[in-house]
Amino acid sequence: MSANHNDITEDVKLLHSMGYAQELKRGMGGFSNFAISFSIICILSGGINSLAQATSGAGGAAIGIGWPLGCAISGVFALAMAQISSAYPTAGGLYHWGSILGNRFSGWVTAWFNLLGLVTVLGAINVGTYYFFFGAFGAYFGMEDTITVRVLFLVVLTGIQAIINHMGIRLTALLTDFSGYLIFVTALVLAGVCLYSAPSLDISRLFTFSNYSGDAGGGVWPQVSGGWVFLLGLLMPIYTITGYDASAHTSEETIGAAHRVPRGIVMSVVWAAVFGYIMLCSFVLMIPNMDDAALQGWNVFFWAMDTQVNPQVKQALYLAIFISQFLCGLATVTSVSRMIFAFSRDGGLPFSSALSKVSPTLRTPVNAIWTGATLAVLFVWGTSLITIAGASAYAIVVSCTVIFLFFSFIIPITLGLFTYGGDKWPKMGPWNMGRGLYTLFALLSLVAMALIFVIGVQPPNDWALEITIGFLILTAIVWVVFENRRFQGPPIGDLIAKRQSEIAAAEAAVAAE
Repeated sequence: MSANHNDITEDVKLLHSMGYAQELKRGMGGFSNFAISFSIICILSGGINSLAQATSGAGGAAIGIGWPLGCAISGVFALAMAQISSAYPTAGGLYHWGSILGNRFSGWVTAWFNLLGLVTVLGAINVGTYYFFFGAFGAYFGMEDTITVRVLFLVVLTGIQAIINHMGIRLTALLTDFSGYLIFVTALVLAGVCLYSAPSLDISRLFTFSNYSGDAGGGVWPQVSGGWVFLLGLLMPIYTITGYDASAHTSEETIGAAHRVPRGIVMSVVWAAVFGYIMLCSFVLMIPNMDDAALQGWNVFFWAMDTQVNPQVKQALYLAIFISQFLCGLATVTSVSRMIFAFSRDGGLPFSSALSKVSPTLRTPVNAIWTGATLAVLFVWGTSLITIAGASAYAIVVSCTVIFLFFSFIIPITLGLFTYGGDKWPKMGPWNMGRGLYTLFALLSLVAMALIFVIGVQPPNDWALEITIGFLILTAIVWVVFENRRFQGPPIGDLIAKRQSEIAAAEAAVAAE
């Protein structure tokens, strides 16, 4: 019997012990689990499309100092989440962690925050891809940046991503594996081209603080103090280094999940932070003049490439970056669909029976895939209709994404502080960094969450505070009026034993195909 077969057997036993059937196809290895998170993080997406938040903020120091600081903030969440994922490797991981370590209410709230964060991050990624495509190739196609063009582009782009996901995890994993290598290579080539094209290599620029808020930075940020504009610039690395929960969401499709999922979470953050730092520092060094770069606002990447890089080399890089950004969205559709599937099989969403349905031939949650893709497009369309002085649609979506995702991260992490060692979390999983380190990273995550929320609701994204409060009020109403009596949460206790016959029937149905 092969090692992989033994691992799958143990994976399935653990899944059965939690009350669930092995309906999704379990075939992802360790690199594939890492690659799906690394693809969503995609330093060629957030790192490039959000550049203006740094270059039109605190200047070179926003990259030289701000990037590693922002990556460290995301990293403490990743380490704490990795520890929990090893003990509870299920699809829709955050929802289960919030339920198991807390109760059905905390799990339900975690699920809604994570689901909303995943939908908005898919929207943010594909909006960023649209703007990148528009800047890189729009002139060749005679494109005009209108709401209609933007939404049609997103419909086509997201639709293709959904079709590929619909066709099965094997194809998706193959493409995200390719994406992992493509991001590594393209980031290094881009860094090399930037250094070769740099007029000089003034390393001190990376540690020089400026204040380009207001008109000096093309209006990306309103006029604020130097300290505030540096903190606001942290949204760029924090937003870029997220999406690593995808490794947890694909737990039921990963072989040896209790070992490989936590490694996938942590290593995707580590490598993205390192390669992103090399790439972005090289770009800052290539910029001819930081004052001129700040004035370009959101167009800074294309401005610098146009002025410094050979046209043929530039176009080749643009193509590789666009493909990477497309595959970033592809991996995000996978993540959001697994969250919808997992939450629905416990009755957490309207039309749960349909949304939790797995295609017996494709072994994918097809209805969840198309629902997640549709919601992301609708969110971007709605956001595009909102006009806020000084804020782009991309910046608005980014701010919402960061707040909602990290709220969903912090709930199970905080619950783990109080439940480890008790009945709800009796022992660490096989990936074990110890109680002391988990406590440290969990406490650091709480401090980081407070910082993220404060900077996430600052102008020009201050309306995100109203959206967050509105969402909390709506959530409370829905829970009290509807879900408190209806929603039962994940199976626990005797219900797990009672589900075994249903588990056998569900697995027999997909095995018969």
